[in-house]
Order: sequence, then structure tokens, then C-alpha cells
Amino acid sequence: MEIEVKLRLPNKASHQKLASSRAVLRLRFYEQTDIPKCFICLKAKAVITNGVSRIEEDEEEVDPFIGYACLEDPGKLMNVDSRVLGRVKEEFGANGFKGLGGFRTVKSVYEWNGVKLEVDEVKYEFGDLYEVECENVEPKKVKGMIETFFKENGIEYSESLMSKFTIFRAAKLPS
Repeated sequence: MEIEVKLRLPNKASHQKLASSRAVLRLRFYEQTDIPKCFICLKAKAVITNGVSRIEEDEEEVDPFIGYACLEDPGKLMNVDSRVLGRVKEEFGANGFKGLGGFRTVKSVYEWNGVKLEVDEVKYEFGDLYEVECENVEPKKVKGMIETFFKENGIEYSESLMSKFTIFRAAKLPS
């Protein structure tokens, strides 16, 4: 299970700097593994076109106890020794953090036709969303494979037009 924490910036200047880069900072927790894990993630310059998402991602694992402490008090992120947080402070001038809330993603991973498919069930306060993801250097080819499989098996689908975070911020499931 993946738990994502969304963080709010303290002022308009920090927001504009991040927004101009289309960047999101988050804590990601993996709880249902042998050893719980936590990652600090910076995702930037996200673009979704024809159901294919392209995004710069920089992440780093941190002690889950530190992550949970920051979940309770996002201001503690300022004191975490982290390359990613150092980058956020330097590039975006962040001088504090506030939590926005979050959502849960239950992720099932399958090896299929030489690729790794991630089937996500995303739980928002306002509803649930289901999505299939596959990271691959040949997105058009893999997308075609998945679409063929869906069509052959009568599985309804549509292209994703918004990221999970964008949906979270809109507080409304796409129609």
C-alpha cells in the first residue's frame, strides 16, 4: 500500500516558483512491505498527453520514523538532512512546509508480456479511482499492448487526463 502526503507551501512566492516548474513535493509511505519505507519525492514538469505521462522525478529514501514525524508536523521537514529537500530549499526558496492532506493508493504489481504493470486503486475522501500504469521507454508500444488486452477482454477504459495529485487538488473525480 502506498500512502501519499501532500505538502502546502507557506506563501504565494513559493507557490508561484513551484507552479512555474509544475512541481510537487510529497512523502510516500510503503507500509505493507516486510520493512516499512518512506520516500521524499519531488515531481516536476508533469505533462499528460494521450494517456502517457512524462514527469521528472527525484526521490530519496528516508527513515520511516522521520517521515511519520514530518507527517504529524510538516515543519520538521526543514530540519531533515535530505538531498531532495536541500534541492527544494535551494531551487524554490522554501522556508517552511504545511500539509495539504493526502490520499491512499493500493498498488498491485504484475509482470505481463515483459513489462511491469501497476494496477492502482486510489482512495480519496471524495471517491475512488482506478488506474493502470506502466513505466517503459516505449510508452506508445506498451499503451497499444494494454489497449489491445483491454479490448480483447471487454475491459472498459479511458485515457488518463489528470495526475492523481491534480485530481486530489480538484477534490473531484474526473468524469
